[in-house]
Amino acid sequence: SSPHLVQVRERIRINGQPISKDLFNKYFWLVYNRLEETKDPVHASMPAYFRFLTIMAFHVFLQEKVDLAVVEVGIGGTYDCTNIIRAPVVCGVSSLGIDHTSILGDTIEKIAWQKGGIFKPGVPAFTVAQPERPLEVLRERAQERKVSWWQGCGWGVPHGGGLSLLSPQCPLYLCPELDDFEEGCQALELGLAGAHQRSNAALALQLARMWLQRRGCQALGELKEVPPSTELVGRPVPLAPAFRLTDAMIQGLRDTEWLGRTQVLSHGPVTWYLDGAHTTSSIQACVRWFHQAALNQDKPHDGSEVRVLLFNATGDRDTAALLKLLVPCHFDYAVFCPNFMEVSVANNADQQNFNVTLENALTRCLENQRTWTRLLEEKVGQDPWLPSPLWVGGLLQPAPARGSLLLVPPAPRPLNSPALVFPCLAQALRWVAQGRDPHLAAPTASGAHPHPAASSGAVLLREAAVVHVLVTGSLHLVGGALRLLDPALTQ
Repeated sequence: SSPHLVQVRERIRINGQPISKDLFNKYFWLVYNRLEETKDPVHASMPAYFRFLTIMAFHVFLQEKVDLAVVEVGIGGTYDCTNIIRAPVVCGVSSLGIDHTSILGDTIEKIAWQKGGIFKPGVPAFTVAQPERPLEVLRERAQERKVSWWQGCGWGVPHGGGLSLLSPQCPLYLCPELDDFEEGCQALELGLAGAHQRSNAALALQLARMWLQRRGCQALGELKEVPPSTELVGRPVPLAPAFRLTDAMIQGLRDTEWLGRTQVLSHGPVTWYLDGAHTTSSIQACVRWFHQAALNQDKPHDGSEVRVLLFNATGDRDTAALLKLLVPCHFDYAVFCPNFMEVSVANNADQQNFNVTLENALTRCLENQRTWTRLLEEKVGQDPWLPSPLWVGGLLQPAPARGSLLLVPPAPRPLNSPALVFPCLAQALRWVAQGRDPHLAAPTASGAHPHPAASSGAVLLREAAVVHVLVTGSLHLVGGALRLLDPALTQ
């Protein structure tokens, strides 16, 4: 899987656990030295980072003799280096979103074309509810790959203990809603919070069932019949039938953990809400989850609740579109910082990104800061929650000796959500926590912001009964935050 959040070993897991440091070290050098010895002397270059780790992952799985490898595509599908598997057991495409547009294309249809490139002749494929046109593109890609998307494929228990997955009758199917699996039984409990995880769970169930059928497992439960009226009405792709879940499947959904996705860390009065959402659709899902998890809770008796947004975005993403979706959460402060844990990242090799300089990352943060201020101004007059801002200058106030940057907020009151920029994650988190999180040191006087908005905010954060902090916009940002908030993850 990719990217990793805290340590690169997370990308290669066996039985749910990252491989050990010793095993990673062993296979890294084995693969590296083998490639070094056999590379083309004319074009003497090694595989790039992600490609190397993909080769290494395949080698680890082969050498460790795993029964099943679950391989997540890096970017897209058609041209991704993971897409060398000729005959997988099954393929799945989750909910599509606009991302990596410079590589995959700037429309959801172009992205669907790229995703459909993982389909293989004779191999069953599943997807979840998608907009109509992207779903048609997936169907067309399935047909191009000679995956017959509707030839009355039988869904009964296979004869002889196994299902022939190379049959031309294996189609592209749409997963039923998770509600369909709950009929006649109690509601399923998911280990991952958020309504959007229900479609992921439905997809996971179909993929797991295909693998278990391939293995000849008998206790898979009966398949429910698909009413003829639902086969093709209004759908370019037919609906797969739901089936009766086994106890193991129910437990699997309940016990699923995935760091950095709708994750909550309660550290005394400060509660951190971490979600690596970085597309418009995933940010929308994040906002729904945050409202449910944090904003619908009972307010403290004295009413002293402070909400903070910690945000960063990377690559070619439309930051303004993402931030606009976060405005309705009514944050008291918006904090922007690069994904660097410290101003010096020399000691954090797992968190380093050699494609981005600190200067470029800070420039992006300052742009995000200006965007947030503009969005709040546009919101005034439309939203009774927000008082009219009073401009104070809007000039950049550098404090190089203290290692901090911030823009003078456009409003004199913190309730207008002043936007602060910090040069690294550690300084941002320490300012937000104000010494109230046992995993974070208190901000030092020498590193304090000189502007009143930061100092008055510090007072509010220290005295508030409850502080809700949403960390989102980038999985790398969330990973850096996790490294600081949960030091055990670095072991």
